[in-house]
Amino acid sequence: MEYLLLAIVCVCFLAAVFLREAYQAKKREKLFIASLSENYGKIPKKEYSLERYARMDSFYRRHKRDGQVDDITWNDLDMDSLFQRMDSTMSASGEEYLYYTLRNTACTEEELLHMEEAVAFFMLREKERVQVQRLVHRLGHTGKFSLYDYLDNLDYLGERSSKKHILCDFLFVPLLLAVPFLLAPSLFGIALLAVYNIVTYFREKSEIEPYLVSFDYVLRLLAVCEKLKKVSVSACEEEWERMRRHASELKSVRSGSFLVLSGNRGGSTGNPLDILFDYIKMIFHVDIIWFYRMLHKLRGHLEDVDGLIACVGYVETAIAVGAFRRSLGNGYCIPVFAKESDLTLKEGYHPLIANPIKNSIEAERGVLLTGSNASGKSTFLRMVAVNVILAQTIHTCAAEFYRAPFYAIYSSMALRDSLESGESYYMVEIRSLKRVLDAVGKSDRPVLCFVDEVLRGTNTVERIAAASQILMSLTAGRVQCFAATHDIEMTQLLEGKYDNYHFEEEVKDGDITFPYLLQKGRATTRNAIRLLQIMGYDEDITLQATKRAEHFVETGLWEI
Repeated sequence: MEYLLLAIVCVCFLAAVFLREAYQAKKREKLFIASLSENYGKIPKKEYSLERYARMDSFYRRHKRDGQVDDITWNDLDMDSLFQRMDSTMSASGEEYLYYTLRNTACTEEELLHMEEAVAFFMLREKERVQVQRLVHRLGHTGKFSLYDYLDNLDYLGERSSKKHILCDFLFVPLLLAVPFLLAPSLFGIALLAVYNIVTYFREKSEIEPYLVSFDYVLRLLAVCEKLKKVSVSACEEEWERMRRHASELKSVRSGSFLVLSGNRGGSTGNPLDILFDYIKMIFHVDIIWFYRMLHKLRGHLEDVDGLIACVGYVETAIAVGAFRRSLGNGYCIPVFAKESDLTLKEGYHPLIANPIKNSIEAERGVLLTGSNASGKSTFLRMVAVNVILAQTIHTCAAEFYRAPFYAIYSSMALRDSLESGESYYMVEIRSLKRVLDAVGKSDRPVLCFVDEVLRGTNTVERIAAASQILMSLTAGRVQCFAATHDIEMTQLLEGKYDNYHFEEEVKDGDITFPYLLQKGRATTRNAIRLLQIMGYDEDITLQATKRAEHFVETGLWEI
């Protein structure tokens, strides 16, 4: 009777624990679902480990196309910060595909219209969006490495065979059959074979352990895709069809996967059945045998894995773009693409600036910006460049209106000396500009380039002479250049080839402010010396500097 009561108490305790965990899990799920609705359209607050972020470009690197944003342009425009600003994805597949999308300015109008359908669908259909987000959240991430790193590393294992493991397992059969006749030798042989298998098990298991992460993610990917196919998303029928095809090809990989992955997510649970199964695996190598079988099948279907990543990533990217649009409190527009060579941007702003000053421009040819220090020239160049990239990648612009042709986009703006190669700033700069000039003759699209302070790394005379010729070259053929310079002389040398615009400052009560509003024409003021005065430099320094500058402007000679 006492044993029966003890058993009942144990059963009740276990049932209570189970029900409590089920209740907590359901509560967490409800809170998560609520957060999906509440946070949609808010600026995401994600944290990235340095190792993980360094591999964010893995999908992009494996899907290179002509016309994508190159590394110099990406870094010049601080596109990493813009990526993080819009990254509300919930899986590694979504992160990497969004990153790839922002670099893929080679999209066609048909591809962008398809993206627009998907974005609009998820912006309007909250129920389906939440269903998709719940599923991709289960997919999660792959740790500090990209899935592609793990899949690439499968090659290091080489071709593996299960024959010796199967042979060792078969040796147990004659030993067991001999037990009734030769008890002691048979039991000794069984024990010896078991010890040998256990020792070799740990050696081989340690070799394959790192690769189980990729198998685990692929299997989660398959499971999520099986459920995603049941969500009705009319705007993504093409992706759903590809998902079905790739998932069907990978079904054979999933077969028997529990033998390989059970017990590989945090160690032993203490469950007697799990402990027993662990010993069975150690003695008979069932998980290693099945791992080699899965390895062989997975190697033959890496394209299908890549296809599933692309499908899931595309859907997540569409959701993230919709959330990004909602988060743009200063408004957005859907771009218009035209065959004409002019670029029209009305009330454009940079999405990373909290309280931006909006500017408009209609450019039928090159644009030359002049103006004083800190007046807004570089920010304007980045604003235009970023909006062109957003138009051609996510069909979205931080502006009231945007119309332009499809461009190949390049910049030469935020360059530095190269310590690794030992190159000076000037050498880095002329290499950067050369790649733009080379692209003009190769691209099947008109080239749009952005140059900030061309050839700033050399002396004044040669800078103006060489820079004016380079900028002249960037007006020939199918190329349009937006350039900023401090050299007022450039506006005269390039007159007739570039339209002049400028930014100016306002000085009042001994202080200087910048309205950041684009003005037509060349700049007529300089503020470098005035800033010294405002910052409290000795009056003698500023007076003598002003005198010397005025003398040079009048005579073309420096006063000694």
